[in-house]
Amino acid sequence: MTRAPAGATFVLRALRHRNFRLFFGGQLISLTGTWMQTVAQSWLVYRLTGSSVLLGAVGFAGQIPVFVLAPLGGTLADRHNRHRIVIATQTSAMILALTLSFLTLTETVRVWHIALLGALLGVVNAFDVPARQSFLVEMVGREDLMNAIALNSSMFNGARVIGPAVAGLLVASIGEGWCFFANGASYLAVIAGLLMMRLGPRRRPDRTDSPLANVLEGFRYARRTAPVRTLLLLVGVVSLVGMPYTVLMPLFADAILHGGARGLGILMGATGVGALLGALTLAGRSGVRGLGNLVAGAAAGFGATLMLFSFSRWFWLSAVILVATGFCMMLQMACTNTLLQSMVPDRLRGRVMALYSMMFMGMAPFGALFAGLTASQIGAPLTVATGAAGCLLAAAIFASRVPGLRGQARQLILAQGIVGSEPPEEMTARGITGNPASE
Repeated sequence: MTRAPAGATFVLRALRHRNFRLFFGGQLISLTGTWMQTVAQSWLVYRLTGSSVLLGAVGFAGQIPVFVLAPLGGTLADRHNRHRIVIATQTSAMILALTLSFLTLTETVRVWHIALLGALLGVVNAFDVPARQSFLVEMVGREDLMNAIALNSSMFNGARVIGPAVAGLLVASIGEGWCFFANGASYLAVIAGLLMMRLGPRRRPDRTDSPLANVLEGFRYARRTAPVRTLLLLVGVVSLVGMPYTVLMPLFADAILHGGARGLGILMGATGVGALLGALTLAGRSGVRGLGNLVAGAAAGFGATLMLFSFSRWFWLSAVILVATGFCMMLQMACTNTLLQSMVPDRLRGRVMALYSMMFMGMAPFGALFAGLTASQIGAPLTVATGAAGCLLAAAIFASRVPGLRGQARQLILAQGIVGSEPPEEMTARGITGNPASE
């Protein structure tokens, strides 16, 4: 992969676009609130029940709608105005957060309330994530798309550092309800930024096919396009067996590492610090060459560090390990996002990003439910160690397939005209020409 020129201007180059600056600022505030709610909600369920099974069940309820409905959300993003879809989804998420805040502050909240509101938020996310991810190219164009994806990931994880730390302090001092209220209020920033954007005319999508035909077209494209299929499968496996460690974090923070609510905020924040560093690493690079190997290495690193975390019984050692875990996790996911968006044509972008959402967020509920049930039988540390071993195996299989996928991946990237791919002369010299083909 080509290294980028040094300097903050290059690393932040997507911010030269006014619309992306508005999006970036609003999302940074909103996502801080989102991470506050994530930590506070998991602690609230743990405080009310003390059950690893219910922690897993609530996690399942909040994410399963993404798995079921994301293909429909991706089709909607390809057929309609993505800007308006994102405004609608962000407004809906704000209402749900304020509802949970009201129930908690009035001390009428029950676990089924949390699960129901989480499921409704999952429905919102099924439409929000594909639209928001595919909307990036409309804000910055193709030239700065890779940098915008990296900065978007950096913003997400900058909020992940701040949000859990603030949530840990607020939960310990004034309770979970105010974290939920702060999250609800934070959506005003991103909604205001979206409303202030100035967007040019958007190409009218072809709506001659039925929505069902559009959904099936997205699945067929991913199945027949080997680089896309392989990347999505790796994300799905890691999300299924590795990512559920976050659902069990309250158990680690309290029963194993004895840190309480404040400790939970520190551990989640440590993961966020690592993830932020991973996203900034990608933002400082130019071009997509070598990202396949980076995905394989990051997935293996995620599994290895997760294994170390499962065996640690010292709080601060666990926090340091989680920095590395977050770094590897975000590097894998951000590189995968970049490669997918670099290879996929605009007309299929929403649907492929919906499949990415299914694999990244939609597989997690199955893992969360399984992790909660398994942890109740064999304990949280062994459950996490088993998932880490699965990540290592998946990374090894993916790494063995990378050399055979490079040629088709280059064709796909060149066909989309993404800046920073290998120059056409080198492609010609290697004999890689023509249109992207399915396997």
